[in-house]
Amino acid sequence: MFTKAVALECAALGERIRVNSVHPGFIDTPLARAALDPEALARRLSAIPLQRGGTAEEVAAVILFLASEASSYMTGAELVVDGGTLAG
Repeated sequence: MFTKAVALECAALGERIRVNSVHPGFIDTPLARAALDPEALARRLSAIPLQRGGTAEEVAAVILFLASEASSYMTGAELVVDGGTLAG
């Protein structure tokens, strides 16, 4: 709701200000792997519909899109990058 509230507040200031948020799920990084034992990691990955963790590059690509003119008509959006976890 914070994203949407700030987006509406800033929309009155002009279209150059856009407010969106990115919500990553499990991102497969060395730190994330170190925090989980192999069995816990396997359970975590099996709970993701795409059957794998995301990469930092995949999250960065979403952020790059939001920073580009391709998203110029977007504000108040909450982009979930979680391999389908919340969809399931």
